[in-house]
Amino acid sequence: MKILRIINPENITEEIANNFKPRLAARGLVFDEKNNVAVLPVSNHNYYKLPGGGIEEGEDSQLAFRRECLEEIGFDVEVISEVGSIVEYRGQISVIQTSYCYVGKVVGGKKEIHLTEHEISQGFKQPLWVPFQEALKLISTSTPNNWEGDFIKERDTLILEEARKLIK
Repeated sequence: MKILRIINPENITEEIANNFKPRLAARGLVFDEKNNVAVLPVSNHNYYKLPGGGIEEGEDSQLAFRRECLEEIGFDVEVISEVGSIVEYRGQISVIQTSYCYVGKVVGGKKEIHLTEHEISQGFKQPLWVPFQEALKLISTSTPNNWEGDFIKERDTLILEEARKLIK
């Protein structure tokens, strides 16, 4: 998968990054039957994010994306396109995260959302289903009050901008 961007605001060197723990994740843009996009409010930190999260042992990235969507937005998702990958150097926690990004559409009926304790503690709420332009505005103009939200804002804005090129 093509790397879209390396997010490294602290200009961490490769020498330092060699000691960081790698983390793989899958995330992306999901459309419903009305062509609205799922956006997750993270109320405790004043930002919005796209559905997605870590890849578990033995999972491929598309399966992880589908599982994360089921957990966070309550829908199974059919992957319709790859967007690319984004690498984040997160110095505060010594992690290099690579996110594999997709465009998907919901399939089947709505199921119960299953957020983790960590997600609940961060203030994750029920997903909003909004038109594409509103999703882009919510994510790109949010003002996160923590360092992780800054990474997520940049990453998810880029995913939306790149996905827009694929869906025209």
